[in-house]
Amino acid sequence: METNTPVIKIKNLTRRYGKLDAVNGLTLTVRAGRCYGFFGRNGAGKTTTIKCLLNLLRPSDGTVRVFGLDPQRNEVAVKSRLAYVPDMVAFYPWMTVRDTLEYLASFRKHWNGDIEADLLKRFQLDPKQKTSHLSKGQRTQLALIGAICPEPELLVLDEPTSGLDPIVRREFIETVIGAYQSGDPGSRTVFVSTHLISEFEGLIDEFTIIEQGRELLTMEADAARDRFRKIRARFAQSPAQLDLADALNVKQNGREVEILADGNSEQLLEKLRALQPEDLRCESLSLEEIFVASGVLKKAKT
Repeated sequence: METNTPVIKIKNLTRRYGKLDAVNGLTLTVRAGRCYGFFGRNGAGKTTTIKCLLNLLRPSDGTVRVFGLDPQRNEVAVKSRLAYVPDMVAFYPWMTVRDTLEYLASFRKHWNGDIEADLLKRFQLDPKQKTSHLSKGQRTQLALIGAICPEPELLVLDEPTSGLDPIVRREFIETVIGAYQSGDPGSRTVFVSTHLISEFEGLIDEFTIIEQGRELLTMEADAARDRFRKIRARFAQSPAQLDLADALNVKQNGREVEILADGNSEQLLEKLRALQPEDLRCESLSLEEIFVASGVLKKAKT
């Protein structure tokens, strides 16, 4: 794969179910070596998009390319270079954990046994345990092991930490995914759909927020944190009518005002300083806060 070939390129993707457009004209590009966040509410079209990437669903319109290839025409070539963990995982119930991993490894040209042993130990999974006796969280852990051991070029994760307890979630995200990418920097790519945005905060390089199947916002994570800022001001007494029409959102509670700035924080700070506040603070929004604020952004666009 040439380094300038996007790992994922989606252009004007539409997927209809009857009269409903689950995905509607979506366009995005994921470059090699990135951890790309795919955010949206339940029903926004995230899983449908992922299934189109994997040729589990056929697009109604638009194009999908993975490694520059059409997943419909080159399904084996595409899937041999990626691993996928769905939001709901299932295994053959008569197999043990060991049987399942050996079965998954049989489809792969490469399998890192050291990573397998380390993750089994980290997750405290018993190789002799039947998969039918595993909890939801344990099944997710097993699926994650099966996805990471082949050390694929692309890791596609749909709510990968669903069902995991907070301690295991944090370790998996920080250690396992971090180690997966650092194992071959610049080449291994993660495409993750999640609602636990705060837990991926330190890994996400770029993201797309979708709403009702449409792209709402696509940005580099650092650029988004620089653009969207929260300003808090406290006055000696409740301020008179504030002229902050150019703010994305304004909340006033007595003497305190909270403002959401969209690229114009300095201008808003100047206006507030002129009113001589007792306290004035400005901070970048986290990715989760940007996601929550995206509903306000949508209203501002319409």
